[in-house]
Amino acid sequence: MPRPERVREFIDVVVGGEHVRAIADFYQPDASMQENLLAPRRGRDTLIAHESAVLGRVAAVHTHVPDVVLIDGDHVVIHWIFDFTDHKGVTRRLDELALQRWQGDRIIEERFVYDTATAWQVVERPGE
Repeated sequence: MPRPERVREFIDVVVGGEHVRAIADFYQPDASMQENLLAPRRGRDTLIAHESAVLGRVAAVHTHVPDVVLIDGDHVVIHWIFDFTDHKGVTRRLDELALQRWQGDRIIEERFVYDTATAWQVVERPGE
């Protein structure tokens, strides 16, 4: 079961824009991540490679401070909002819930839940 302080440390690293470091420092070696009901990605090294690839495709990511964080034993729910700005300056928003299961002080399973119909809505275009 994670201590609330440990969950807060994780959130601070993500909000600070250090997404790859968050995976390296807060996920178990055999952790998994899953997008909605797609097949999960498995293994911390795979998760780091995937996150690095995503970040390499965008110019910037702004992570909003979560407005909801729920901790119940080994389960944590975080309401994340991410703004991704592409290389043309277009910013798209992803609003999701991260459903996590922690094992000790590290995440072992995470599933992201979001509405695919409204995900990646444009929130800003250059010149607007």
